[in-house]
Amino acid sequence: MVRLVVNDLEIEAEDGISVLEACLNNGIYIPNLCFINGMSSPPVSCRMCFVEIEGEARPVSSCAVKATDGMKVRTDTEQVRGLQRTAFQLLMSVHDVDCGRCPANKRCPLQRIAVFLKVPLRPGRLEKHLKNPDVDNVHPLIDYYPNRCMLCGKCIFVCREKHGQPRMTFAKRGFETVISFYGEKDLSGPACKECLACIDICPVRAIVTKDQAVE
Repeated sequence: MVRLVVNDLEIEAEDGISVLEACLNNGIYIPNLCFINGMSSPPVSCRMCFVEIEGEARPVSSCAVKATDGMKVRTDTEQVRGLQRTAFQLLMSVHDVDCGRCPANKRCPLQRIAVFLKVPLRPGRLEKHLKNPDVDNVHPLIDYYPNRCMLCGKCIFVCREKHGQPRMTFAKRGFETVISFYGEKDLSGPACKECLACIDICPVRAIVTKDQAVE
């Protein structure tokens, strides 16, 4: 076990875990979208989990830093909050805010983060960049909604864990980046049909079974 000080509070954490995991395990919330417990190489894709660590020149992503004995961490400084709000607004500029028709409504981490950071879900100062088409239904079992997707990569990770290699990947670039499926001959087989881990892990229900899709 290691002891570190977070926001002037001393906490204990298992040796080798990240600062983010140490904080979450001790009831200290840090906004995050792409973190999964036990992930050895976090993707650091959502850019939400910034903290300040004494001795570091600038805020760092807490999911990518190991908790060490004697470390001093601040999760609530003005600079940290500013970076988190900017990252959140950028994410929401490519998100279709349609909570009433979304199966993640009232259980959505985006709603929690918006309340926590005291920012609206609709960033008025940024131009909206939505993808077309709104739904990708080429998969025989599931539908993918790219304008809900936060590109956290959790679905790719659990697919790889379940099958040894993922049957989905990131495709395209920039604002057009989406999740894409491959290995079409296997997608309708029992391996996919009996798994559906990608649906269970998706924090914003960008991936749903076809009978859950909202018209």
